[in-house]
Amino acid sequence: MASCVGVGGLSIGSLAERAHMSKSGLFAHFGSKEELQLAVLRESQQRFADVVVRPALRLPRGLARLRAMVLNWLDWTRSANLPGGCVINAAAAEFDDQPGPLRDEVRNALQALRRTLAETVAKAVAVGELRADTDIDQFVFELNGIYQVTQQSRRLFDDPDADRRALLAFDRLVLDHAVIPQKE
Repeated sequence: MASCVGVGGLSIGSLAERAHMSKSGLFAHFGSKEELQLAVLRESQQRFADVVVRPALRLPRGLARLRAMVLNWLDWTRSANLPGGCVINAAAAEFDDQPGPLRDEVRNALQALRRTLAETVAKAVAVGELRADTDIDQFVFELNGIYQVTQQSRRLFDDPDADRRALLAFDRLVLDHAVIPQKE
């Protein structure tokens, strides 16, 4: 539901109606609209970790793991059955100028993602698949850009080439930083 109406569009009443439960029962569980919204953001983070991060961690450190994480990330709204798109991504735009616990939760979630991506890129550097001079923060910034434009291209422009373009952009980013074996 949050995927379609946004976190701000959630309320105890709308969720109660959708879940065929009483408002008082849901209120007793969450206590407030804000607590409901925070619970949704936390659940979204957990689902993201289950769909995107954990499967990629099964692969060896390096580019194979990074590529799997990026592929999972690009596909995550489809595989997690989020018809309205990424809850956290939408909430970032929704709450970026609204100080408080919801903004803090979204910020923390996105910072955690950036740290995870940075660690994954750093491991690709450590195993010698990406150059030692790779600017990891810039690499992660560009990965985020690829994700954002891919989602926009899919959702707003119905671009059938969005996935192909995203993978091409990712491959170019990797190639720009790849360690190229020297011929002897």
